[in-house]
Amino acid sequence: MSGLPPRGLNGMGALPGWAELEAAIPQVAATMRRYLAQIGCVLRPGSVSGADQALRCFAAFLAQAAPGVTSIAQVTRRHIEDYKPWLAARPGQNKPRLTPGTIISRLGTLRMFFIRLDEWGWAEAPPRVPMFTGDLPRQDHPLPKALDDGGAARLLRAAQGDTRLLVRVTVEMLLRTGLRVSEYTSLQAGAVVQIGAGPWLHVPVGKLREDRYLPLHPHLVALIDGYRRAHVDPSHPLLLPRENGRALDRHTVTRMINRAGAAAGLPHIHPHQLRHTLATQAINRGMSLEAIAAMLGHIKHRSLDMTLRNAKLASRTVADEYFAVSEKVESGLRCWPSARSWSTIGRKTGSSSQSSYSPSSSEANRHTAIASKRPPAVSTRRAWNRACCRCTASVR
Repeated sequence: MSGLPPRGLNGMGALPGWAELEAAIPQVAATMRRYLAQIGCVLRPGSVSGADQALRCFAAFLAQAAPGVTSIAQVTRRHIEDYKPWLAARPGQNKPRLTPGTIISRLGTLRMFFIRLDEWGWAEAPPRVPMFTGDLPRQDHPLPKALDDGGAARLLRAAQGDTRLLVRVTVEMLLRTGLRVSEYTSLQAGAVVQIGAGPWLHVPVGKLREDRYLPLHPHLVALIDGYRRAHVDPSHPLLLPRENGRALDRHTVTRMINRAGAAAGLPHIHPHQLRHTLATQAINRGMSLEAIAAMLGHIKHRSLDMTLRNAKLASRTVADEYFAVSEKVESGLRCWPSARSWSTIGRKTGSSSQSSYSPSSSEANRHTAIASKRPPAVSTRRAWNRACCRCTASVR
């Protein structure tokens, strides 16, 4: 386990398996595997798989760069400081280096490993947790990448013209329902149900541990029925498996979307972009944030933050609201007396030069008057308020 690691099937630097690690650092591997068995009782398989990769990565570093460490209890802060540049230099998935997101995931998972060992009182825990929050690099949070209306229309037309019906079903389902890929691939055969007068789609428990129902357009119901009649055995447990009966996976879904995308002249499309696209289209056509949150399954889990990030406001919506607010601001500005009005008000109230407040034209607004250390005399303020009321009435 020395030198530049070879790339695995997914293009990332290959990690040693547990059998290889147990031969090199048996106590370290045993502690890590015991930990994985514990979190496997409470976390989802995907989370456990991610922790498995993160721990094997750190174990590979210890075996290669710190052979003197034979137990997790011997890990010190110095080992963590050496591990961070080692991790950053590893090849990523078809990239020269790991992405910041992967590095954050690996380091965050490793930090939680040490924290839990300490909380659980394991004898293998280091004397103190050797990692801190500051060890995790800060990650950028760009706005979600959604297709614009023209791109979404071209993708839809290309999918509708594809010779493979499953391509059309997949693109239309994701583009019209906003499902996550994991939700789409795990839809059960009885997912389409009739509630009241219309069809609904039952989305199984997924990422946020809650199921939900989505209103389903009759066009999608006809598409699903047509595909199932042609390619799916009635006894199959899934709603939309592949033509050969095997379950769809995210890689297959991505390839089908990009098959239609290439025909539409679009660059590479990630399936999640179709989810962002639906949310963007919905909010820009007046759908409430609460309804969008329910549609996307963001209830009870940072719902507003996640919905706002997914439902990115297009420039037209920003412009509409900006100009609507600007009109109100302009109306308000027209009611503030000018510098000359201030002088007239002061003369009418008989205020002296010492007590009157005569701002310049740039200061004649309410915020400056409030913030000033010399507020206008009471009589001046009353006259000014009366002038404002008359002006506001005339604007209305």
